[in-house]
Amino acid sequence: MHVNAKAAPMAAVNPGPTPSPGHAAAPPGPHQTSVDEIVQSFEEADHHEVSLAGYAPEDWICLAMFWTMAALVFLQFFSRYVLNDSYAWTEELAVYCLIGVVFLGAAMCVRACRHIQVDFLYRYLPKPVGRVLSTLIDVLRTAFFGYAVWLTYRYIVLVGDEPMTTLFWNKSYVYWVALAGFVMMFLRSLQVSVQNWRQGYSILENPAAYESLD
Repeated sequence: MHVNAKAAPMAAVNPGPTPSPGHAAAPPGPHQTSVDEIVQSFEEADHHEVSLAGYAPEDWICLAMFWTMAALVFLQFFSRYVLNDSYAWTEELAVYCLIGVVFLGAAMCVRACRHIQVDFLYRYLPKPVGRVLSTLIDVLRTAFFGYAVWLTYRYIVLVGDEPMTTLFWNKSYVYWVALAGFVMMFLRSLQVSVQNWRQGYSILENPAAYESLD
């Protein structure tokens, strides 16, 4: 009993064996690793340079129309549920802004070659056949947009004097925006067709070359 009483204080003082200098520390847990990755991602984002060189005029006009539509929708909800006096013209103008976003956004997609397209067949076609077929598609696409320009202009001539429903404005303004969208699609289609002809392939034949644009 006497020996155990002396050994008890000694055991309390001695913390146990110390790790050797060559013993490696325990790796950080998954939580610490995820925190380090998040911090590193923020540091990389701080050093990332923002470039606006890839944007065209239709991009900025489309962006302005989008935020105008968002402001009109907010004003519509505010006047309806807060003021209890809905502004009827906000809904109509928001729809017209959406039309502008659609047509100008379509021109953006033509420039970036981001319209819906099927390139499955080109994987099995010989390269010369694929080149001819891709060129034919460029010609047909450009011709379609040119026909749409003429058709929209004819429509404006026929019904361009139609007034808006809630405002005393001419609805031809909306039709002219649609016409501008088709004109931009036609010009961008010409630009893409010439580019495809010069470089010798399109996105249908070589989709991997356009992945860096995403």
